[in-house]
Amino acid sequence: MFGQSFLLVANSPQMFTVYSSRFLWLLAVMLESELLSDEIRVKSCKTELETKCVLKAQHLLVLRPEIIGVNLRALFSQPLGVVGAAMFKMAYMKMRWVYISLMVLGVFCLYYNLEDLNPFKGEPVIFKNELGDFLQLPDIDCGQDPPFLILLVASSHEQWFVRLVIRSTWGKEKIIKGKRIKTFFLLGTSPSKHISREVAKESQKFRDIIQKDFTDDYFNLTLKTMMGMQWIYSFCPQTTFVMKTDSDMFVNIYYLTELLLKKNRTTRFFTGFLKLNEYPIRKRFNKWFVSKYEYPWDKYPPFCSGTGYVFSSDVAGEVYHVANSVPFIKLEDVFVGLCLKRLKIRLEELHSEQTFFPEGLPFTTCRYKKIVASHHIKPRDILRYWQALEGSLPEECPDN
Repeated sequence: MFGQSFLLVANSPQMFTVYSSRFLWLLAVMLESELLSDEIRVKSCKTELETKCVLKAQHLLVLRPEIIGVNLRALFSQPLGVVGAAMFKMAYMKMRWVYISLMVLGVFCLYYNLEDLNPFKGEPVIFKNELGDFLQLPDIDCGQDPPFLILLVASSHEQWFVRLVIRSTWGKEKIIKGKRIKTFFLLGTSPSKHISREVAKESQKFRDIIQKDFTDDYFNLTLKTMMGMQWIYSFCPQTTFVMKTDSDMFVNIYYLTELLLKKNRTTRFFTGFLKLNEYPIRKRFNKWFVSKYEYPWDKYPPFCSGTGYVFSSDVAGEVYHVANSVPFIKLEDVFVGLCLKRLKIRLEELHSEQTFFPEGLPFTTCRYKKIVASHHIKPRDILRYWQALEGSLPEECPDN
């Protein structure tokens, strides 16, 4: 609007009086904060076209050219068209920088006051296990043929290739030492109708997807994990053990099954990579930042790394039910730890040697034969490691 107005001003001196008065009024108001020390106050103008207002603004700007860094006396001596164009240019530049400055300031103010906008300020948010019905369910009858171990893999819509790789490697249905192992994938929903249709097709083809209606993103991992707990409790409590893990993991189901059979614990059992002395990260730009409104305490309870933990199936129902009374936190492993603390379920080591590697572990066949899970594994490496592992099962490795 202003650009069109001052183009007309530059080409039509007859219109300069109207547009210059509007311009001078706006410019004066814009610079008001810098003019408060003057006796002339722009706010005394009652209307933007009032002659007195225009005269005040002209007088003030001519007397104080340093405000915009231009000799306005020299400028006003030019023809009206030139004056209008130059005045518009100055106003445009000034207003642009004011606008940018206000936007930057506004962003910083909003960011540093996000906690003040929290509707739950002053009290922790409580998890509510009311996520509605399941959208996708796997094809399994645990009452007829209960598995020994179920792997629940947190996945996302775009990871279809990773799911194919897992289905053909450590996630493939197996019978190990007479025990049946099954794998299912946990998914939320996508705003894309096309992606949703593709997930539905994939579910119909493989019958191994568990899905409910919540947005699928990193900060909804707690909802995704609780969905898995609910599914175990509601549809497959007959399974003996459950492992929750991620899609960028390598899982040695052979060694895991062996260790679980040796452990001989089937109730109130929970194991993984134990984190016993962890503290909330309060740095805002950190991926795992947690505000004091979300978690007001100074230390986390003991929990297992969310990259992979194993528990007896009875724990799923207990965690699912107690979750309603536990402060919600977006870090799913910490949230599960809070539930376990409420239930007085203590974490246990699966083996005297470390078997869970949340930071990853360089691959050698003999090394991976004696681990349960390793993080940060790419799909092509999952294929390669699995082929090497299965090919070496009959072989003995030297004791280190």
